[in-house]
Amino acid sequence: MTSADDLDALFHDWRAFQAPRFREGVPDYTPSAMAEQHARLPELQKRLDAIDVAGLPVGRQVDAALVRAEMAGLDFDHRVLRPWQRDPAFYAVVVAEQSDVPAKEGPAWAGSIETWRFRYPLSAADAAAFGARLRAIPSALVQARANLTGDARDLWLAGIRAQREQSEALAALETQIAPHHAALVADVRRARAAVDELRGWLEARLPEKRGPSGVGVSNYDWYLKHVHLSPYTWRDEVALHERELARAIAHLGLTHAGHAAAPPLPTADTAAEWDRRMQDAVGAYMKFLSDRGVGTIEDGMDAALRVRVSPFVPPAERDFFAQVDAREPRLMRCHGYHWFDLHRMAAHPHPSAVRRGPLLYNIWDSRAEGFATAMEEMMTSVGLLDDSPRGRELTYVLVAQRAARGLGSLRVHSNEIGLEEAIRFAHERTPYGWLKADGGLVWGEQRLYLEQPGYGTCYLSGKAQIEALVAERVRTQGDAFSLRAFVDEMNAAGMIPVSLIRWEMAGRR
Repeated sequence: MTSADDLDALFHDWRAFQAPRFREGVPDYTPSAMAEQHARLPELQKRLDAIDVAGLPVGRQVDAALVRAEMAGLDFDHRVLRPWQRDPAFYAVVVAEQSDVPAKEGPAWAGSIETWRFRYPLSAADAAAFGARLRAIPSALVQARANLTGDARDLWLAGIRAQREQSEALAALETQIAPHHAALVADVRRARAAVDELRGWLEARLPEKRGPSGVGVSNYDWYLKHVHLSPYTWRDEVALHERELARAIAHLGLTHAGHAAAPPLPTADTAAEWDRRMQDAVGAYMKFLSDRGVGTIEDGMDAALRVRVSPFVPPAERDFFAQVDAREPRLMRCHGYHWFDLHRMAAHPHPSAVRRGPLLYNIWDSRAEGFATAMEEMMTSVGLLDDSPRGRELTYVLVAQRAARGLGSLRVHSNEIGLEEAIRFAHERTPYGWLKADGGLVWGEQRLYLEQPGYGTCYLSGKAQIEALVAERVRTQGDAFSLRAFVDEMNAAGMIPVSLIRWEMAGRR
């Protein structure tokens, strides 16, 4: 076989190896199973080392780097994160909503039921599979209690809240399936009772948990370099986020001062007005992309964005992103580039098997979150909000929120502060108090960022890398620079780290 064939065969074997074994419908995360998996990992790493990667075209060298990064991710899971041992939120029995990125953010327990994938009423085959997965949950959570021996207090605290949310999700699931599948109701109730039992067990043991939850600076640096293939260190990310927070607040104030006489943006406070403005925003945004040549517009992109507009939130219940959407819905449609990415992955699978589906360990985060975030300010620069000077202020509000929550997550991982302090920090430094200190958004964000090192900062660190790529193209091409060509070339590389996209686009690392 050629080196390329060897790489493809290794990738297939690696993905099969990485998944835990199932025993009687339950994924095996017991200490013995995890120890065996970690002990066998070097065999696959040695196979990768033996492949003549340097002799392959750049695109296949990129693929090899991705496989190596995934293997490093599993190694880090075993050596440092150990979510099956330290993180009660790891045992999420249901995933009720589709993520807007290639795969679920953060560690993924193999026993989860992605209920959003099903359509009701279920087919006979789906109902049988659904019931089998539900019936496995009580046994799975018995195993979870035996596995969870870690002493990470903040992860434990966040896990209690996560399991409460799991119980609520199962209650909603019961309501959804009861009219169609009465036979499954008892299975859902037993699963919910098992979740509630786990939560009670977690609450009883919280007082004895005193250990740190962050991975520490040296481990954080290793993870960024070897798994997420980032050019930054922990200290680099602190400096970047401090600078972005100051820049955002300064330009928010300057933009506001420059248009102080302009009236405040009207908010959509009824469901009818909200829905009308959302649909109008999609139409206006899609026309803007086409008129300004922001990448190739494909069939299906409008629909992909239109069906994912934010649902109406009453004024009193609005958390951060709903506050932005209520005032200028075009801006968050820029971040909705996520849905274009998912549409493209389904409609135009990458020719490389390595990049065809989602990479493991959220290795795609700098591209997925970084570009979606970059689109907000890039499109503001291109002219999307020229007719809304007060709307441009919201661009900086968004940057400030991402910087504040990212800084909090960095300090938690360095074990300088705890999760609750990071939540207060993000709340206090987000303009206008729009990020609720006790809301599910900030708690969910900071839990994810603690579970997945680098995710809390990828929005701005990925954005910075993409802006550097744009700057390099503008510098070398001058007036010949084409935003359409840039976006199309970046999209063609697939959902991979920006550092590897740069390698393909520039021909060098």
